[in-house]
Amino acid sequence: MKRITPLDRIALLITGLLAAYLIVMGVEGLPVLATWAYSIAFGVLLIASLLMIINGFDVLDSPWVVIIAAIIPLSLSLGMVIENLPPDWHLAYLVFVVIGFLAILLTRFLVPERAATIVLAVVHGIAGLLIVGLPIALVLQGVKAPIYLFMSVGGALIGIGGLLLAFLKTGKPILSAEKILTLLPWILLLMSAAFVLGLGA
Repeated sequence: MKRITPLDRIALLITGLLAAYLIVMGVEGLPVLATWAYSIAFGVLLIASLLMIINGFDVLDSPWVVIIAAIIPLSLSLGMVIENLPPDWHLAYLVFVVIGFLAILLTRFLVPERAATIVLAVVHGIAGLLIVGLPIALVLQGVKAPIYLFMSVGGALIGIGGLLLAFLKTGKPILSAEKILTLLPWILLLMSAAFVLGLGA
């Protein structure tokens, strides 16, 4: 496992500070459930950043990493659905989030690795498409200002980071483990900055 560098820790510290800012400041005028969903997503990001700063990349060896990491896109996409879509969507998507998370949790320990990876990819894929696609649709419709497209940028970065970690955990990394761990702190930093800009729209 690659050793964490001072520069990695700086990137993770800034990521943690941005996540903390989003939790503390929140987004004014949102429904309570949307605020909670966003807070959970950024709370997990804050905790993950702090754990990597303290324990280095060894923390990624835990089988729980993939499970905990899934909370970020699921919670974030739930917040976006509640914030932007009609109430008819809210319960249906909340049910998907709960079932999707439970499916990832159970398949991590009860089924072969390949099946678990497929479940992870499907759940992450749906959440990721929502995070990337919904801001684009809202901006094109004139509902949101163009700066809201930074939410799509953040969503794309979540997808990249999630894929890199998922394939690393399966033992078939897209890039070498060292390159993935070199990129990860900066992906997280850019993702957090994109969400700060997007949620400020």
